[in-house]
Amino acid sequence: MDRPTPEMLALFDTPEWLRVVGVFDLETTGVDVAADRIVTAHVGVLDASGAVISARDWLADPGVDIPDGATAVHGITTAHARAHGRPAPEVVAEVVGSLRGLLDAGIPIVAYNAPYDFSLLKNEAVRHGIDPIVDPAPVIDPLVVDKAYDRWRRGKRTLSVVAAHYAIRLDGAHEASADAVAAGRVAQALAERFAPWLPATAHELHTRQIAWARAQAAGLTDYFIQIGRLDPDDRLDGSWPIR
Repeated sequence: MDRPTPEMLALFDTPEWLRVVGVFDLETTGVDVAADRIVTAHVGVLDASGAVISARDWLADPGVDIPDGATAVHGITTAHARAHGRPAPEVVAEVVGSLRGLLDAGIPIVAYNAPYDFSLLKNEAVRHGIDPIVDPAPVIDPLVVDKAYDRWRRGKRTLSVVAAHYAIRLDGAHEASADAVAAGRVAQALAERFAPWLPATAHELHTRQIAWARAQAAGLTDYFIQIGRLDPDDRLDGSWPIR
């Protein structure tokens, strides 16, 4: 995709629906959305400048041991979670409630690699007898949007790398609040850079991301098969924003 010139960008404002965004991130016991548990969570709201206008953080006792590998990522040990974390059912219920409040208000929720966080939260809700969020909308996933609008850029697409690419500061990577806020600001940077091509509404962008994510998973599947990382009969799940 050709980059818009500064003159072109001057003709386009940031979409109205991106001037207030929710942000959401989890840190967990692992990467299995069906089996792993929430350790920390963040739900917040950013204004048009990327400033935090509301925020809430949670520390849960997940009810299981936190593997050393997970602790190495987010810094929370089993002992710390047990001593200072709240019961997982309470945390899950409050996170679900906070996200529902944003969605009911029509505020888009930014989540980087959204299927991971929303799927794990859904499974945690089911585990604890809480009515799950099964079809969150509108969601903005900067990972999917960045791949769609800048498909051929080389390099990794981790949050830290993509944040650096868009000149977004990320202090404390893999801490739920830092990651959530950085993802929200990346979404706003994407909106500024690619304003001429953005859809008119957050719901239209949500719909486009469903197709983009499916296509991206198919392309990655083909690549992994070519390099021998996947068997020819295996396919990556391209469901979005929840699996």
